[in-house]
Amino acid sequence: MIKLNVQDETSRLRAVVLGTAKSNGPTPKLEEAYDPKSIEHIKAGTYPTEQDMISEMEAFNKVLEKYNVKVYRPNVINNYNQIFSRDIAFVIDDKIVVSNILPDREQEIEAIKYVLNQIDPSKIIEASDDIHFEGGDVMLWNNHIFIGTYKGADYKNYITARTNMKGVQFIKDHFPNKIVKEFDLVKSNTNAKENALHLDCCFQPVGKDKAIIHKEGFRNEEDYNYLVKLFGKENLFHITKDEMYQMFSNVFSISDEVIVTEQNFTRLNTWLENQGFIVEKIPYAEIAKQEGLLRCSTMPLIRE
Repeated sequence: MIKLNVQDETSRLRAVVLGTAKSNGPTPKLEEAYDPKSIEHIKAGTYPTEQDMISEMEAFNKVLEKYNVKVYRPNVINNYNQIFSRDIAFVIDDKIVVSNILPDREQEIEAIKYVLNQIDPSKIIEASDDIHFEGGDVMLWNNHIFIGTYKGADYKNYITARTNMKGVQFIKDHFPNKIVKEFDLVKSNTNAKENALHLDCCFQPVGKDKAIIHKEGFRNEEDYNYLVKLFGKENLFHITKDEMYQMFSNVFSISDEVIVTEQNFTRLNTWLENQGFIVEKIPYAEIAKQEGLLRCSTMPLIRE
């Protein structure tokens, strides 16, 4: 049996589901794309190749193995994108919450059934179809659960709006002892630089008391100020619109000392090293073209 335990984003990782790029399928048609960044690369003819994405994920896998993390991979489904395992489920404390994701992606849950079968069924939480959340929007920090959402009345017009207020309420109901704080994110179906697809696209804690943040990713300045007050401005690394677009905030912590990042994130990597972190730099720029990066590719099961 797998005994789930995730209390935060940065404690020492022991077990994780890492997505797979094998049999990722052909370049999607424009109408099949879920986000503006993928659309941009489909139009430009620069959409990533399966081989490049497999080798990037293998580099990530090697780093996880280096730190003795138990890595589970999804069963491969032919011609199907299974890179972003963060979206399909997430662990809070000793429970796993299975997401209601876009209908086109439902098979991704089937591919990790063998993992779910090793978890006590009473620890698996599922929601009804009208309740939406994805793992990229849910972030744990001490006694907080941070949740990215979109509060606009036009929610249903945005394929980029993935977590609704019913989803926020569902988490509040299931975890009454936590401080659940939602953040209203900027969304765009057409402009990737104006779109915070998930909360981890514009914010993420690192170490014990620091975080990476993009102020303009929040529709409401009070939400941004909430985080400034919580972390202290001197502990925040502010990223530009272009750096958000490159996914600077979507790094992944193996512990509160070790962070996996994209090798080209020079300004961020320098700052992290200056703060005393061990920075494991890997190539991940091809996967970034699908508006997801390192955190998106992982689903932590056990942190101690």
